[in-house]
Amino acid sequence: MSCSKRKRVKEEDPTINLIQEEIAKVSRSIREVQPGHYLLKIKSFSVLAESKIEKYESDEFEAGGYKWKLYLYPNGKKDGNGNNYISLYLAISDASSLPQGWEVNVQFKFFVYDHIKDKYLTIQDTVGSIRRFHVMKMEWGFDELLPLDSFKNTSNGYLLEDSCVFGAEVLVIQYGGLGQCLEMKKLTTNSNSYTWKIEKISSIKEQHLESEKFKIGGLQWKLEVTCKGKSFSLFLKVADYSKLPPKTRVYAEYELGIRSPVNSILPKKLKCTTKWFKDSNGYGLPSFMSLSNLKNYIVNDTLVVEVEINVIGVTKKLL
Repeated sequence: MSCSKRKRVKEEDPTINLIQEEIAKVSRSIREVQPGHYLLKIKSFSVLAESKIEKYESDEFEAGGYKWKLYLYPNGKKDGNGNNYISLYLAISDASSLPQGWEVNVQFKFFVYDHIKDKYLTIQDTVGSIRRFHVMKMEWGFDELLPLDSFKNTSNGYLLEDSCVFGAEVLVIQYGGLGQCLEMKKLTTNSNSYTWKIEKISSIKEQHLESEKFKIGGLQWKLEVTCKGKSFSLFLKVADYSKLPPKTRVYAEYELGIRSPVNSILPKKLKCTTKWFKDSNGYGLPSFMSLSNLKNYIVNDTLVVEVEINVIGVTKKLL
């Protein structure tokens, strides 16, 4: 009975659970490519380990617009869980030059070179973990980077003739001022249409006509008609597109067509279409109708063009 009780207490020990959780947060893998930001080669590691140097600070290196250092504890970080391990930390350097309230979010990887396999053991937080450096937390790393016994065992390849190589890659995650906002609007029926009456159409000599500007969904629009050859074409365009903020795009679901000025003569003829407007050019319905059929919709020398815009989407730079 006493043995089983002792075993149960050991399994429920919160310290063991915390260590297991910490180990589970570390990912280890192998790769051939050397670290992209910094390499630290140590000759005569055994002499370093036997010296009074508890923490070795590397030179500064730059990554992501910031300066960094590596802190290597050859016999483990004593004020952590580093006993019988090699500990390695990444520290932000020259913090006094950073603005008040600074904060740097980072994903980083550490490397240990395997001389036998000619590859690098890669150690990092589990995928997706981001470490936040700030004035109260200026270093992050691993107390238990590698067990000392495993590291010193020459058959593992980390030590060759008492020399070893560590490395680091630092990915600074920062907002670069780029982004986009898409606002979609579903328009109500009492504010989403425009009617353009082209009067005295028989006396018009131009092949190309534009309506006056009209406002739907907060944007200025124009209608455009073209009579060319034997075809009649209809287009919708964003008016003054060049005055919109840079990189603005406009999406529209709309019905475009014609109707008789006298509703009882012919039903109105609308065609549904969708389009992303990226410039001042019109989009719509080329060869909408033959000119011979168009005559059926002209009454009292008047043609009525109509548009209904049902959905509008506008993309803008995210501020």
